[in-house]
Amino acid sequence: MYAAEAKIRKHITGFTNMEAVVTALSLPPGSRLGFGVMARINGDNYIVKFDPEKSQLEQLHSLKVNDKIIIRSHSILHAPKYLYPIVSCEYVERDSKVIFKRVPRKGGC
Repeated sequence: MYAAEAKIRKHITGFTNMEAVVTALSLPPGSRLGFGVMARINGDNYIVKFDPEKSQLEQLHSLKVNDKIIIRSHSILHAPKYLYPIVSCEYVERDSKVIFKRVPRKGGC
């Protein structure tokens, strides 16, 4: 798990584009991470989770297995319950169109 994190660490710290391929449209059974997908980035599998507004769900639900997407994130997490690192996604584009951009919470960070 830590080797997979090391492969994308520079993209996380630099908030730069990472190419990902959607491998599953659901998270592992028993997951309590909210909405997300499984994706392959640089040859490793990751949980990619989103904190979408209701207005953003339609675009995210349009994702399909094998879709190539560009994502950006500021953070990657680990949880003993999961076999894969968790990327908290803040930006997604597909076919050069933005389909998700995290909306900052009001009154805070």
